[in-house]
Amino acid sequence: MREKNNEIIIAGTLLLLLTMSCLRGTYYADTVKMAGETWSMYDPGKFSCAIDDTATVYDITLSVRTSTDYPYRNLYLFVVTVFPSGTSVTDTIQGMVTDEKGNWLGRGAGDLREVTIPYKSNIYFPENGEYHFKVIHGMRDTLLRGVYDIGMRISHN
Repeated sequence: MREKNNEIIIAGTLLLLLTMSCLRGTYYADTVKMAGETWSMYDPGKFSCAIDDTATVYDITLSVRTSTDYPYRNLYLFVVTVFPSGTSVTDTIQGMVTDEKGNWLGRGAGDLREVTIPYKSNIYFPENGEYHFKVIHGMRDTLLRGVYDIGMRISHN
C-alpha cells in the first residue's frame, strides 16, 4: 500500500513539473524569409501575435540567419510595435554577428550562421488583442546582402 502511495506521489510530482515547464515555453514564433538572401530596408519583417493574458511575463528575442558573406560585424534593427489600441513604439537595437576578430557568433555550420538577439525581457503586454511588429534593418546599405531570414520568438518567462 505504501509503495502505491509513493508511486502516485512521484507521478503527480512529474506531472506538475511537466506542466510547469510547458508554461515557460514558446508562446509565439515565426520567421520571415528574405528573397534572394537580400533584405531591403523597405521590406520589413512583419509579425503579428494575439495576446490574451496581460498578467503573464514574457521575453521577446529576434533571430537572424546570415551567410558568411554578410559584410558587417553588427546589425542595427528598428522594431516598431503597434499595440491593439493603435499606439506605436519604435525601439533601436544592435545585434553582434561576429566578434572583434571576425569570428562568427551564434551557431551554424558551413556558410550558414544564426544569432539570437535579445529584444525585451520580463515584460508585460499592457493590452489584450493583436500586436503587430515590424523589424527593419538600420544598416547603411538599402539592400543588405547575406541575410536568409529574420525570426521573432515570444516566450513565457
